[in-house]
Amino acid sequence: MTSPRSLIAALALACATAAVAAPPKVLHALLSTGETGLDPAVASDLASLSLLENLFDPLLRYDYLARPVKLQANALVAMPSVDAAGTTWTFRLKRGMTFAPDPAFGGKRREVTAEDYVYSLQRLYDPALKSPWLFLFEGKLLGDEAWRDQFDYATAIPGLRAIDRYTLQIRLKAPDPSFLFYLALPATGAVAREAAEQYGTQLGNHPVGSGPFVMQEWKRSDRIILAANRAYHARLHGGPLPLVDRVDVKIMEEYQSRVLGYLNGEFDYIEQVPESMRDLVLDPASATPVLKPELARRGMVLDPFPVLQTYYMWMNMEDPVIGGYTPDKIALRRAIALGYNSAEDVALLKKGLALPAQTPLPPNVLGYDPHYRSPITYNLALARALLERHGYRKGRDGFRTLPDGRPLTLRMHSEPSMVGRLRDELWRKNLNALGLRVEFITDKKTEIIKASRLGKVMMFETNWVADFPDGDNFYQLLYGPNAGRANYARFNLPAYNLRYEQARKLADGPERQRLYTEMAQLIHAYNPWVLLTHPISADIRQPWLKNYKRHPVEFTNWRYLDIDMAARQRAAKMSR
Repeated sequence: MTSPRSLIAALALACATAAVAAPPKVLHALLSTGETGLDPAVASDLASLSLLENLFDPLLRYDYLARPVKLQANALVAMPSVDAAGTTWTFRLKRGMTFAPDPAFGGKRREVTAEDYVYSLQRLYDPALKSPWLFLFEGKLLGDEAWRDQFDYATAIPGLRAIDRYTLQIRLKAPDPSFLFYLALPATGAVAREAAEQYGTQLGNHPVGSGPFVMQEWKRSDRIILAANRAYHARLHGGPLPLVDRVDVKIMEEYQSRVLGYLNGEFDYIEQVPESMRDLVLDPASATPVLKPELARRGMVLDPFPVLQTYYMWMNMEDPVIGGYTPDKIALRRAIALGYNSAEDVALLKKGLALPAQTPLPPNVLGYDPHYRSPITYNLALARALLERHGYRKGRDGFRTLPDGRPLTLRMHSEPSMVGRLRDELWRKNLNALGLRVEFITDKKTEIIKASRLGKVMMFETNWVADFPDGDNFYQLLYGPNAGRANYARFNLPAYNLRYEQARKLADGPERQRLYTEMAQLIHAYNPWVLLTHPISADIRQPWLKNYKRHPVEFTNWRYLDIDMAARQRAAKMSR
């Protein structure tokens, strides 16, 4: 007869064996474009930021569930304290946080300290890195002019100090209402100096962070596998994060491949179903977005989500054809803006899931004014009259020339995708209706961005997703000193720059709102942008995906998601 003690031992062994044999929980996700590199100080494209968010750890993160959004301590024991002047911030780090094992540390883990955050913020100032995030800090940290004049990591400044191993102090020259938002960005995640020095300019190919995941496999712009960092410090409702064992990420640039892959069960969710693919998943008989009945029967769930995102078409203010601040150049850009058919864009390309943009700010961003209306509305007659008045005459071929009689050809960059081609056709139709000839130059978005920063692109339709939920994050896109970085239009108007500099010192309120209104009016007066839409994302998830909640600001929610393995297996059997 088996003794109770032997039975308990046998059951314990069986449970342990079953636990060992249990298949890993793998989250299957996709990114819509390829990553450029995984150096927090350098990367600014959506795909790279989505990965960096999971590999590196900033001081603060957003509360996953809080709405409206709220920051919370991440690498800290509590939210930071600030002095009465609002300029001296003190951050106390958690003990025991570690970087992933790496040859830079002799193959071991190494504890994260306050010096790591000092070094990581210093890297944003390094002129060799040309960080697109420098504008967030430059001129704001006490004494940082020393790094502007002659940068050296050995040069200490009073505005950024490690008081001791676990205490960081940041001193600002003046209060900045958005300052804490910056410290939740992937760009400010902790980077180890040993790793940066070992890998040098190749650090972006060797990400070494302290985030919830570590890089397991990386096939560039194709497939990335992230493995759970089981030494990660953060928790959710008392339990350790992340909840899955791996994230298998595929780069899917073609819209059709994304949706068909999701419908075949290859992905656990898909965010922002492309406009051209919505007929595959949404019920055309419904006046409001709902899933097709057959997908609803499979247990899929549709989550419409108002994205903190603005689509716009920018025009290079330094381009000899379309740029400049003289009346004839302003007239050309304004005519292009007046010729944009917003209603057709929303109905045909966005399938009704978008709002026409009145200013750069989408709804739910601090500073958004729901009552403001743009004076630039679709008006072909006015656009044509404006072109005629400023000397853009039609030639024998039906297309307009420059005021001096030379041929006028607009060159717009475009992405090689189905939606890219649909956008091209809408722009061609809009511009041709004005008598403007346009040529399209097709390239990958990453290459277009590189060329844009060098001022080599005339026109391009793109979008901006909020890094933090404040109007400053959008209005900085047209601030003159940001030309060559986020300011792709290279707009540099003293009247705009002055108002932006005044507004960024103010918290959300009537005075800042007045400045924002004046800045919007200047954008409409000079038209460096054609404001397009704010999308409403059609997000769909599989029935086995647990804890899914789209966050308005963070790029991914991978560390919070869980998989019901039994439900996934049942669905797989039913599809056979």
